[in-house]
Amino acid sequence: MQVQLTNRQQNILWATVRHYIATAEPVGSKALIEEFDLGVSSATIRNVMGVLEKSGLLYQPHTSAGRIPSDSGYRIYVDKLMKPSEVLAKEVESTLQQRLHWDDWSLEALLQGAAQILATLSGCITLITMPQAHTAQLRHLQLLQVEAGIIMLIVVTDGYETHSKVMDLFSASSEIKPDREAIDRELQIISNFLNSHLRDCTLLELAQLDWSELDQEFQRYGEFLKSSLTELLHRALAPTSTQIMVRGVGEVLRQPEFSQVQQVQTIMQLLEEEQEQLWRLICEEPKIEDTGKPKVTVRIGAENPLEPIRTCSLISSSYRRGSVTVGSVGVLGPTRLDYENAIAVVAAAADYLSDAFSQTA
Repeated sequence: MQVQLTNRQQNILWATVRHYIATAEPVGSKALIEEFDLGVSSATIRNVMGVLEKSGLLYQPHTSAGRIPSDSGYRIYVDKLMKPSEVLAKEVESTLQQRLHWDDWSLEALLQGAAQILATLSGCITLITMPQAHTAQLRHLQLLQVEAGIIMLIVVTDGYETHSKVMDLFSASSEIKPDREAIDRELQIISNFLNSHLRDCTLLELAQLDWSELDQEFQRYGEFLKSSLTELLHRALAPTSTQIMVRGVGEVLRQPEFSQVQQVQTIMQLLEEEQEQLWRLICEEPKIEDTGKPKVTVRIGAENPLEPIRTCSLISSSYRRGSVTVGSVGVLGPTRLDYENAIAVVAAAADYLSDAFSQTA
């Protein structure tokens, strides 16, 4: 149900959320009078807070306590009353550029480093998925003769994953004696030929190659290359749980919302043992803004379909290579988190990773 609020009601809801985020204490009219210049009396604030409570935007955790925002109150705050922090977004981009070294580090080390930086800057649990296999690109292909007539195909992706396949070029009954030097020369020529034509192709594009265009003089390698690449691609593209880089758990779990051991255990189990469920959630097909960038998705409390995080907020977006989505980045924390900062961190990180992947493709 859409709630229509007056300007005064919006201001008091905004102030209540800001105060509660900062203090983790239920909010009363006296605290708002002292902290914010709302231009109204304490009695007016109490009346407005009563209206907001009846509308389901605030509630009292105890009858004698002040009020705190509900999931619906946070939703209106996020959608209508706040703007992501531009200052923090610039800090995130600058820090990632300064600390990450794409030329020297492996892809896994880069994403681990990015996750740690984001956890530090956001104060939340940070989640970054490894790139999905079907979006990986061929970085290098090599054909080697490991023994006389025994050929190995080695494929290296842009994520520095290596796949290999071995085949006997001549059948056991063949009377042809392998000419090792001639085969080595041919293999080097074919490797050069394939690298010049296939470098930066995605694995899905490799799976759809037309091998009939291979030069006639290399036809005896054609079937081996086709069958070998097909097998390697089948292995690489097989559905598997994609690894999620997780950082910042310790700091978040010290928040008062996670004082109950049972709640902490269920969250830890999700992060450590049930990542596939979390992966499916943050890697849903992203919605696209008018600018062409993926939108930041904010799931607040009960909006999360996974039971262990229904007292949390999950903010996520996707990073891309060109126009192709390759992975996701997100932060997870209590519903009482600084949404201005958390949304800015996720958006800036997704933009940075998208630019980095597109430039290194």
